[in-house]
Amino acid sequence: MSIATRTGDSGTTGLLHGQRVPKDHPQIEAVGAFDELNVEVGAARMLVSDAGGRELLLAVQGSLVALMGEVACAEEDAAGHAQSRFARVGDGDLRRLDDWVAALESKGIRLEGWATPGANPTALAFDRARVAARRAERRLATLPAQGRNVRPLLLQWINRLSDLLWLLAREAESRI
Repeated sequence: MSIATRTGDSGTTGLLHGQRVPKDHPQIEAVGAFDELNVEVGAARMLVSDAGGRELLLAVQGSLVALMGEVACAEEDAAGHAQSRFARVGDGDLRRLDDWVAALESKGIRLEGWATPGANPTALAFDRARVAARRAERRLATLPAQGRNVRPLLLQWINRLSDLLWLLAREAESRI
């Protein structure tokens, strides 16, 4: 089977369970923003030297894939998706992020003012991922007004991820 299905040549694309929508549909915009974030997290992961940090970022990428799957369903397919074999972001995923935020804050890394990205490649990679996370969060937050319910946990998770990425960037800056 070829990647070139040609089904999108008319400017539409498929949601997870087959419904076709325009390529600029709010759900597709949200999924695309999370896809971009996944790439940025992967780029940051390549630059992390400690195994625990790489493992965390790989888990984040797994959560992003699960989140994209959930967002890529039409509202009428959401209940069925929730009962399917597909992974979903859960409370444990949020706790993992909270634990890492607390660990970084316990090192004295705090949110203080605006950052000036670019101190080193690792810090820049985390800042790029952070701004991608904020964009994805904004796209996700628009969906309820468009008729697609969003579990509150997803909004909490992406908000916490952007906080974590900010702290990781500041930590990377401190290693100059």
